[in-house]
Amino acid sequence: MLKTFITSFKLQNTYRTNSIIYSIKQLPLIKRILPNSLYKCKGLKIFAGIISIFEEIINIFIGKIIYIVAMIMMVLSLYQTNQADTFIHLFVFLTLAGGVLNTYMLNPTKDKYYAIIIMNINAREYALSNYYYQLIKLIVGFLPFTILFGMIAGVPLWVQISIPFFVLAIKLIVMNYSIYKFKKTNKASNENILNKFSWGFIGICLLLAYGLPAINITINQTLFLYVFIIAIILGIISLIKIHNFKNYRKMYKQILTKSNVYVQEKATGTQAMKDISLKQIELDKNYTSNKSGFAYFHDLFVKRHRKILTEAVKKQSVVILVIITAMIIGITMNNDFKVKTNQILLVYLPYFVFVMYCINRSSSVTQAMFMNCDHSMLTYRIYRTPKVILGIFKERLKTLITINLLPAALIGGGLVVLLYLSGGTDNPINYVIQFVSIISMSIFFSVHYLVMYYLLQPYNVNTEMKSSTYKVVQGLTYIVCWYMIQIKMPIFTFGISTIVFCIAYCLISLFIAYKYAPKTFKLRV
Repeated sequence: MLKTFITSFKLQNTYRTNSIIYSIKQLPLIKRILPNSLYKCKGLKIFAGIISIFEEIINIFIGKIIYIVAMIMMVLSLYQTNQADTFIHLFVFLTLAGGVLNTYMLNPTKDKYYAIIIMNINAREYALSNYYYQLIKLIVGFLPFTILFGMIAGVPLWVQISIPFFVLAIKLIVMNYSIYKFKKTNKASNENILNKFSWGFIGICLLLAYGLPAINITINQTLFLYVFIIAIILGIISLIKIHNFKNYRKMYKQILTKSNVYVQEKATGTQAMKDISLKQIELDKNYTSNKSGFAYFHDLFVKRHRKILTEAVKKQSVVILVIITAMIIGITMNNDFKVKTNQILLVYLPYFVFVMYCINRSSSVTQAMFMNCDHSMLTYRIYRTPKVILGIFKERLKTLITINLLPAALIGGGLVVLLYLSGGTDNPINYVIQFVSIISMSIFFSVHYLVMYYLLQPYNVNTEMKSSTYKVVQGLTYIVCWYMIQIKMPIFTFGISTIVFCIAYCLISLFIAYKYAPKTFKLRV
């Protein structure tokens, strides 16, 4: 098993190393200097390999600290309950939800596909060795931060140390249940394609996690001890069953299809991805439009692809309504929660920059636009003329803004209602500014991603992402939005600044897009 793991690790590292070299070659100016023979350069491959190892080390820790800060530490101050108990309470229910969302083993990735399907590596040895490695990374990644933030929240040391092992046990229990279902039904689970029961379970866990503390109900240290002991016992039993399971190849043959692998990796140009997408396109309905020209072309596209474009937004809206409703209930039932909510709403508007970044669908929608339209249409000269490009651009911008407007309006309206019910504000104009600033953020991200798409068009004819610059801009966008979480500023000051910035950015970006998009919006080689 160790030999299999070393082979698989080398395979993953080689793939990552070549990806890093490829990304370097795609950077502006540099790509003209570096030859294709770069992949043979031993020194550069060693350098890229070192970067790959550092990337692996960073990945062990960075996700864990972001998770704890964003999902737990940022909301602790909302509640008047015991901080230590609330920390434990949130971790327990979020872990239950996370166990369903991320199993590690049932995640169809390219490295699994290449190793098991293409290279015919022993499926059981590959699955178990890499699964154990992921579990070790989980413990190593969580432990320093559960101790650090646990100390801040006043959690006892034994709980700080126990929490990562509780997470480990839940992962094992969920994985064992998935194997049990496979034995019973002969159908393998794919963690990226969850059923309604799984989503319902996740929703209940989130509601219990954030809703119960609002009415002064939390899992205390004594109750956690009992839960932890039960989880560890079930986890050990699950580990034995997982280790003794023999039919990993049969299970992976179902999971590691091209469609599953490439959907996960967002290689949207594969034929398999196109086949899945076609199932969501409503070609059998006689859609018509009373528009003309570019608007007619785009209107038909939107109507036929409305499932792809709007399905996620509808789900987001339901979740937002549930959260807002839970907050309203908490405010009406708990006066301390009411006061704390008001205090936070008055200075935490910058936090919602990151929220709006996370829920904005513009990146996914532009991918869908390319895969289902542009990758074919850009092969025609007429489609690359300035008049056509700018005409379609205007229609798409309207669509993106409209798609993202529903969840944005719910969040903006919800914040206004929560602010009013929790005690209000001395300056009534804050209600308007709060709502308008959220809408402005939504429009900003809609413009930002569409302009990025037209100026940096990252895909080739096979709809594989080939632009390192696009990835760099995406990364910088994330970093800036994450930084905004740390800022506290009054609604009036930050709201006005945000509205002015968004208007200025949108006007400048649209001008640049109108000027350069006809030159940059083309298929990559």
